[in-house]
Amino acid sequence: MLFQSLLVLLLVAVVYIAGVNIVQNLAAVGIHIDYGFLGRQAGFDVNESLIDYDAGRSYGRALWVGVLNTLALSAVCIVGATVLGTVMGMLRTSQNWLGSTLAYVYVEVMRNLPKLLILLTLYILTINQLPPVRQAVDILGVFHLSNRAFYFPALIWQPHMHSVLIALLVTVLLLFVYRRFVIHHQQKTGQRWPIFWPGLALLCLVWWLSSLLFNVHYVFEIPRLQGFDFSGGGRISVQFLVLALALSVYHGGQVAELVRGGIQSVSKGQEEAARSSGLTYLQVMRLVVLPQALRVIIPSMGNQYLNITKNTSIGLAVGFSDLVSVMNTAINQTFRPIELMSIAALIYLSICLVVTLLINLYNRRMRLEKA
Repeated sequence: MLFQSLLVLLLVAVVYIAGVNIVQNLAAVGIHIDYGFLGRQAGFDVNESLIDYDAGRSYGRALWVGVLNTLALSAVCIVGATVLGTVMGMLRTSQNWLGSTLAYVYVEVMRNLPKLLILLTLYILTINQLPPVRQAVDILGVFHLSNRAFYFPALIWQPHMHSVLIALLVTVLLLFVYRRFVIHHQQKTGQRWPIFWPGLALLCLVWWLSSLLFNVHYVFEIPRLQGFDFSGGGRISVQFLVLALALSVYHGGQVAELVRGGIQSVSKGQEEAARSSGLTYLQVMRLVVLPQALRVIIPSMGNQYLNITKNTSIGLAVGFSDLVSVMNTAINQTFRPIELMSIAALIYLSICLVVTLLINLYNRRMRLEKA
C-alpha cells in the first residue's frame, strides 16, 4: 500500500512539473493558455448537426456539435459492427462450406486492408455513382437519395408529445420487471411465459391510448427540392453514411474473429446435445452457445468498441464534422492548439471511460449469472 501511494504521488508530481514547464515555456514565447475564446463567435459552418447551429454560434457550441456527431457515428458503427461480426462469426463456425468460406474471405480481407483505404474507396464510389441533388433518386415520393445526402420525412414535435414518451418509458420499465419475473418463474417451474409479443402489444396499446388521452397528432415534414438543395424533413449526409458503412464493415471482421473464438470455447458436446434434442441451428446458437460464449467475448469486445469510437476521427478525410474536424477548423482560426487538443483529448477520454464502465458492468452481470 505504501509503495502504491508513493507511486501515485510520483505520477502526480511528474504531471504537475510537466504542466508547469509547458506553461512557462509557452509564456516565454508570448503564448498564454486561455479558454476564453470558447465563448467567441466561431464564424464557420458544419455540414451536419444534431442541434441548432450556424456560423454565428460560439466555438463551444461548434465543439458540442462535433461531440454529438462523434457519439452518433460511434453508436451506429458499434451496432453495425456487432451485428455484422456476429453473423460472420457464426458463419465461420458453421458446417456450411459456402458460408464458412465467405466469412473466412471477408475476415481476411478486412483484417489486411487499412480502414482509411476502405473509407476513401467507398466514398469515391458513392460520390461518383449517386446522382446530383437535382436528379436525386426518388423513393415513394418522400425519400430522396443524392450524392450529397439521404433525405427523409421528419416528425414535427407536438405539444404533450413528451407525455407519450414518458408513458412509453414507464411501460418499458414495467416490461423489464415482468421479464425478470418470467425468468424467476421459469427457474422455479420450468414453464416460460411469452414476453416479446405481449410486450409489443402492450407498447402499441399504451402509445395509442396516451396519444388519444393527450390529443397528440403525428405530422411529418416532407423534404422538398428548392433551388440547389432539399428543404424541410431530415437528412443524413453521404459522409456519415459512408463512414458508418466503412467502419462497420472494417470492425465487423475483427468482431467476427472474437465471436468465432467465443463459440469455439464452448464445449462441442453441448451443441451436439442441444441438436439431438430437436433444436435448430439458430435455436442452439441463441439458447445454448452464444449465452456461454458471451462471457469470453465481452472483455475483448470492449476494446473493439473503444477502437470504433476513436476511429471515427478518420471522418476528417471525407469532410465529416466530427470532433476532430471541428477542432482542426477551430485551431486554424484561433491558433489555440493546446487548448483545443486538450479539450478533445478530455472528451475522448471521457467517452471511452463511459464505454469501458458499461462494458465492465455488463461483464460483471454475466459473471454473476454464471455463479
